[in-house]
Amino acid sequence: MSGLEAADVAGLADLVSRYALYADERDIAGLTGLFTGDGVLVLPDPPRELEPVLTRTGPEEIGRAVSALDGFVLTFHALCGQVFDVGPEPGTATGRVACVAHHLAERDGGPSDLVWHLRYLDAYRQEAGAWRIIRRAIRIDWIETRPVRRLRGRTG
Repeated sequence: MSGLEAADVAGLADLVSRYALYADERDIAGLTGLFTGDGVLVLPDPPRELEPVLTRTGPEEIGRAVSALDGFVLTFHALCGQVFDVGPEPGTATGRVACVAHHLAERDGGPSDLVWHLRYLDAYRQEAGAWRIIRRAIRIDWIETRPVRRLRGRTG
């Protein structure tokens, strides 16, 4: 058992769901606002490195890193599972969140789906009654590329 109250689990689930939604909607201010002021995002460097190796600290650096999503036609982050546990200090928690992240890009005259099967390895802290991300490390388990038959808003 996680040792967290039901309200904390619900708050953490909302937090990680908003991260996925804000990434897909390109709401950079909303996404960076989910982190503590000194929050850290540690990214992989695919396809060379699937482990988290690139550290971005604070809202400006995190915002610039997440803005890389603008290079895609569309993204869709599907959360597949999440586990939250009590953290090492009062008012903290840890989490592991499984996600399948779709990144649609133009390739060879049509859309292609770059799919990352990944896990977010998280640390959280309560601030002013709300959960925030202290640190999020993204570890990609595998990458695949899929053809896209049809994309909403396009004919053919």
